[in-house]
Amino acid sequence: MSDYLVVERLSKRFSAHGHEACKDISFSVDEKEFVALIGPSGCGKSTLLHIIAGLSAPSSGQVRLQHEVVAAPRPQMMFVFQQYTKSIFPWKTVLDNVCLGIKYRFPGPRRAIEDQAMAQLKLVGLDRYAGYYPYQLSGGMQQRVAIARALARRPQILLMDEPFSALDAMMRVELQDLLLWLWREFKLTVLFVTHDLDEALYLAQRVIVLGTSPGSVANIVDVPLPHPRNQVETRQDLIYLALRERLYRAMVQQVQASRAEPV
Repeated sequence: MSDYLVVERLSKRFSAHGHEACKDISFSVDEKEFVALIGPSGCGKSTLLHIIAGLSAPSSGQVRLQHEVVAAPRPQMMFVFQQYTKSIFPWKTVLDNVCLGIKYRFPGPRRAIEDQAMAQLKLVGLDRYAGYYPYQLSGGMQQRVAIARALARRPQILLMDEPFSALDAMMRVELQDLLLWLWREFKLTVLFVTHDLDEALYLAQRVIVLGTSPGSVANIVDVPLPHPRNQVETRQDLIYLALRERLYRAMVQQVQASRAEPV
């Protein structure tokens, strides 16, 4: 097991006799690795990611980053939420939203902070829109702002909770390729939650399948597809197609198991 980011026997129950979201989950993520988490609805994917980020406490077990227990948000990790409309501030311009991600981590003169923010916006193709407000942007562009703000804090790890699920198909494809480029360019570690099998396979080096609620690790699948990946050629690769069938069968099995459980 890698000793970089470790999830060890982690469980979460929301009250003493209440719903158990995840149970006895263990896995590790290597430095600079891209890992996807998939599983049926309600299996605790988002809950697990919040715990890893230090935004929520586990009922038992622990998360360790480079041997240190994560009990609160860490500067090395940045969280990109599914609901981008709630993660950026509508009363601030695009530039000010990204500046906010910098000034608390790297205090300095306003001009220096703005220069750094503009550099991040250029990376995600939004430098022309620095003076715009979020309501003037499409959903995909707003999510780019959230990603730029996360990158501006120079994280080692991106934790992403279904960040593209609310976007249309073309914007989703565009942001998938942007994320892969950012991951390679900045040598990031990415833990990416999605309910989409194709998205998981296209992006990740490994896919962790969670079982039904309470979520636990049902399967871990290596994805030995070469990089850089291509939206057409990668998805036609025989390895990709075989892995897709394997993951689909695993997901169906989990759903059927949940329906067979007594109420």
